Amino acid sequence: MTTKVEQALEEMIEAVHEWFDEQAKRTDLQQTLKRTTLQMGIFDDIFLLYKPGRTVVDSLDMGWDEGSFLTQNIRFTEEMVRTEIQPRLVEVVQERMAEWVDTPLIDYRFIFRGKFPASDGMLKLTLLEYVNQEKRQLLLDRIRTYTEQKLENGVHPTKPLETHFLASHLLDPVLYPALDAAWIIRQYERIQTLNRERKEALAEHRHTIIYGLTLWAERQFLPKYFDVQTSAYRENEYTLKRAEQLHGLNIAQDEARNSIELLLYAAVLILRFEPSYSKPRGLKFLELAKQLGSERAERMLTEGSGAYQPEDTYVQTKQVEGQANDVFARITIQIREESPEAYRQALVFIIRLLEQGFPKNYHIKLKSKVKQYLPVKGLAKSDTHRFFANALTYPELHPLLETYARAAMQQFEFYADTEGEKNGMPGSYAAFGLGLANEQYFPLINDYMDQVDDEHQMIQDKFIAAFVEKYGVTAHSMPVLVHSLRRSTDGLKLKVLPEFEHEEKLALLLEQVQKLESFEVQRVLYPIFGKLEKLVTLARKADGRRKELLLSLARSAGK
Repeated sequence: MTTKVEQALEEMIEAVHEWFDEQAKRTDLQQTLKRTTLQMGIFDDIFLLYKPGRTVVDSLDMGWDEGSFLTQNIRFTEEMVRTEIQPRLVEVVQERMAEWVDTPLIDYRFIFRGKFPASDGMLKLTLLEYVNQEKRQLLLDRIRTYTEQKLENGVHPTKPLETHFLASHLLDPVLYPALDAAWIIRQYERIQTLNRERKEALAEHRHTIIYGLTLWAERQFLPKYFDVQTSAYRENEYTLKRAEQLHGLNIAQDEARNSIELLLYAAVLILRFEPSYSKPRGLKFLELAKQLGSERAERMLTEGSGAYQPEDTYVQTKQVEGQANDVFARITIQIREESPEAYRQALVFIIRLLEQGFPKNYHIKLKSKVKQYLPVKGLAKSDTHRFFANALTYPELHPLLETYARAAMQQFEFYADTEGEKNGMPGSYAAFGLGLANEQYFPLINDYMDQVDDEHQMIQDKFIAAFVEKYGVTAHSMPVLVHSLRRSTDGLKLKVLPEFEHEEKLALLLEQVQKLESFEVQRVLYPIFGKLEKLVTLARKADGRRKELLLSLARSAGK
């Protein structure tokens, strides 16, 4: 062993000791494990990252700064690490672990990993894997007790922390070497059933389950059959391994079929319940299952996930035909007879789907001879837009369109056939059309604006401009205008300054903004006056009550 390697090893050993010494100061070990019976220990792995003079050991993977890697003056070979460094590090870790293996500090399973600079890049190695069989068996007993008492025979909502641990335990190959997809899915479904009355808690439980399934799919199952190319900037790319690489891995075996069923279950959960940006992963899981020969995956890609009754995904009458596929978040509508009744039937069909959990980021594929669009410049000329514009031509359908809009609106979701500056939250076209059709729908516009994701949507600006053009600035329109401007973007400029030559309209504006935070006031005033400096300049040039009103507006904005 060279002097440099000896020095490096001493630094690594010191970092290991520092980590264990730091943990020895903890006073919360017993208290932490009292939260749930499903946690056997606090730490299940640690990472050593060797950087001369800055070596660290942590429970989190610290990553690697490639720039700092290039400046390293020492390079290890894999043989050097395995024969000279690993044995000594493992010896030290085992010595320190001996003090803690039966305490809450160490989980039933403990992995020690290392990262080292090597001649051909970064060398990542698992240095030690330890399993405490007594803790493992105790955890299995606790899982069995929990699933039987709290899930299968339980009647009360469960705790998110319990799901946090259980969701990963059920997919842990060390705990369960033989995967039982049906049993795992039954537990996950039971968690959702027991928490169905608590909307926010249900979403948290479900997200935890999906996260666990995703990690299992991407780290355990799919790499068995696919070469995986990972990237920090895009989804993983999968290439089915060659026949010789798959030798000994029989896709038709029960184990593989179980895994594929679990992969399909994960795909459906993602497509039904995760935000729009996660949907491509759900589709990818289905496509990969199809490549592995799953006939069910192939059916799902053409017919839908099967999560809904056939009568809820298909309608056919004299006036209209509709078919829904949740996998592609697509609803196909054929208007056979242009009439209020045809659009009423289609809307009822869509609303029922949404109420049953159909992806809100859906889009419509429309077959209709009519091409109406809303009087709002800058919206996507899509089939979805056209369907709602067509339906809005029938005043008798307006109450039903409001019902649709309220069922569809959801923050952070967007119609699948919009993107970029034309992104639109579900319900946008119905809400915009109703808001421009009748003042009775002003409350709907307020509720819509409350849910707008103004970091990823701009079409509210287009509506606000159309709204002002339709209603002007009045005592009735001012509250809605101000409420909407709170969600406007910096790109909106309204040609309404002449309206505010009138003191009574300035007073109306001041009355509305006085309830807001200063940053919201700035957002409201910018499309009207431009930069606040311009508002202050106007105030200085004004006289009497107009001057007072303009200065009060500036003060409300923090100026």
